[in-house]
Amino acid sequence: MIGFVNGLAIVIFLAQLGQFKAPDLSGALTWLPQDQMMLMLGLVALTMGIIHFLPKITTAVPSSLVAIVTVTLLVQGLGLDTRTVVDFLRSMSGDEAATLAGSLPTFSIPAVPLTWETLQIILPYAIILAAIGLIESLLTLTVLDEMTNTRGQSNRECVGQGLANVTCSVFGAMGGCAMIGQSMINVNSGGRGRLSGIVAAVALLMFILFAAALIEMIPLAALVGVMFMVVIGTFEWATFKLARRVPKQDFFVIVLVTVVTVLTDLAVAVAVGVVVSALMFAWEHAKHIYASSRINDEGSKEYMVNGPIFFGSAANFLELFDAPNDPQDVIVDFANSRVTDHSAIEAIETLAERYSAVGKTLHLRHLSPDCRKLLDKAGSLVEINVKEDPSYKVATDVLAG
Repeated sequence: MIGFVNGLAIVIFLAQLGQFKAPDLSGALTWLPQDQMMLMLGLVALTMGIIHFLPKITTAVPSSLVAIVTVTLLVQGLGLDTRTVVDFLRSMSGDEAATLAGSLPTFSIPAVPLTWETLQIILPYAIILAAIGLIESLLTLTVLDEMTNTRGQSNRECVGQGLANVTCSVFGAMGGCAMIGQSMINVNSGGRGRLSGIVAAVALLMFILFAAALIEMIPLAALVGVMFMVVIGTFEWATFKLARRVPKQDFFVIVLVTVVTVLTDLAVAVAVGVVVSALMFAWEHAKHIYASSRINDEGSKEYMVNGPIFFGSAANFLELFDAPNDPQDVIVDFANSRVTDHSAIEAIETLAERYSAVGKTLHLRHLSPDCRKLLDKAGSLVEINVKEDPSYKVATDVLAG
């Protein structure tokens, strides 16, 4: 999760850099002139300073709200020449008359043909958007749980988000998900329950319907300052300390997921993170299988296997045994091991064939119930004797050879 969170923090930071640019006469985005840049940086610093220091004085009023109002009043009162929300809206849309003002949406079923061809076009994008939305919402929920020392209801979050997006689709609105930036601002401002989210949604609707002009006059510097503080609060700065405290492969996954999140998107980063983590887990556990052996009172050789047997460790498992030089009876004890997949079954069958080829008998002991299920395909090779193994209630001997 650290890699995802760090990646999102960097993405948020990089997204703010565009506010320090403006289109030139040719329409290309260039850095602001020096005087405007210095003014922008000063207002950003003022916003960040208010957000940082105000909670040390009082928490009665959200510091981010105070910062935005203060910077807006300062810009409007002194007539400072800096870009505002409406300037950004008009430059991005290319419409000099663009405004945030809107009206209530109307119910409308999307006018698309309900055919298989339509589904083939829509379904891949729908799955990707749903996956990204759910992943980011659950990541946000996890981050907030850590901040508040509580445990959110992830199932309710997913169902609610799905119902909300379906509702949006029939009102001509865009789908959405929980945003880590806005959620952190909400929590840091004292919001904890459902009421804070409802108030935020209703307030946004009221501003768009009746007070768009107030939002349009907010300087971009104030919003950038707020988001920079979100970045500072979101990024896991302890990551740099983890470099020496965690295994190198774990730190590599953190860095890899962070980079992939920044360069591609969250869905790709999740897939890469899961695959790489699984491969590293398999590689690490493949090296952790070993066995101790002894000759018992009956003259049989007992192998005590330690570690899981799966596709990654199957080859190492076979190297633990010495069929040509072992005595006539060999016992393999799986009390400290697990048979986890088909590759493990094949390894055990190969081992049985090796001992059978040299005329020796192989016994398998202390197989857990799930291991026995995987070995059921051995048919008559499986022999169960519950009485001799009352603690496991499973086979004490699986005669394979």
